Amino acid sequence: MPNPAASTVGVEAIRFVDGALQLLDQRRLPLEERWLHIPDAPAAAQAIHDMVVRGAPAIGITAAYGLALAALQGEDRAAAAARLAASRPTAVNLHWALTRMQGLGAQASPERLLEEARAIHAEDLAQNLRMATEGVGLIGEGARVLTHCNTGALATGGHGTALGVIRSAWRAGRLQAVYHTETRPWLQGARLTAWELASEGIPATMIADAACAQLMAEGQVDWVIVGADRIAANGDTANKIGTRTLAECAHAYGVGFMVVAPSGTIDAQCPDGSRIPIESRSGDELCTLAGHRVAPEGCAAWNPVFDVTPAARIDAIVCERGVARPKQGDRASRLLDEALPG
Repeated sequence: MPNPAASTVGVEAIRFVDGALQLLDQRRLPLEERWLHIPDAPAAAQAIHDMVVRGAPAIGITAAYGLALAALQGEDRAAAAARLAASRPTAVNLHWALTRMQGLGAQASPERLLEEARAIHAEDLAQNLRMATEGVGLIGEGARVLTHCNTGALATGGHGTALGVIRSAWRAGRLQAVYHTETRPWLQGARLTAWELASEGIPATMIADAACAQLMAEGQVDWVIVGADRIAANGDTANKIGTRTLAECAHAYGVGFMVVAPSGTIDAQCPDGSRIPIESRSGDELCTLAGHRVAPEGCAAWNPVFDVTPAARIDAIVCERGVARPKQGDRASRLLDEALPG
């Protein structure tokens, strides 16, 4: 079965064909488009950990397929699920997808698990399209937007979360300008967001992460639009490191701040951002660039992958169920109780 995202955008990152998972190796973009064959659950977990695939929704989809692979090959499902769950600690979509898969029961057939993984994949695309409609409705005509990291088709089942809103807003003729950060240290903005936008013919301008305050001070941004890896019940949001800097600058300069993520990203059991686990990775990621060392040997480096933006700095949380407004005291967990549109 082809990826349903292919009919919506010309970019896809996850395929399941001929009994195996295939992942576009996002570490090599934009210089090389290489697909990796992922034969089993351990390989899926390693691919998530190594950031072959990244973006909370895409991680969840990959984990679901990984567990289906374990069942198809007669592996211990509980052990496979534990290994997949440990691959990245912050993205709640990973645990949401595994919980949904395990909820089918220990006796569920391998074919049923694969069917559920495909459903999670297809549903993510449908959610992205609904979120895009909600998000575009918040953006005025001629808006100038800034985004961070990569939240497009590469990070999801297709279309994208924050970048999906931007993609739809551009198609609707609502945008005057699109800016994106480079997103150190993995340069997801420079490598992936720039590649996605260029592939669709959307003109955009890249800035250094540290240039966001100057851009806003010059009045060049109306909305910052970002994704999320976990949203606490009160609306505090974990996302790519640097997101809180953007939020604080947006607050200082009167710029709107929008978080776009599927409802599976909302962790109703997590009361606030202080309870969100923050992944830390090797300092070598800061000390090297494209495999070349840029810092002296022995240089100490601190490399948290995420930060937490307080709900009080977020104007809108957009998911497929609707919009919450944390700055006005609206809790993100309320969206889990909303009926789905349509």
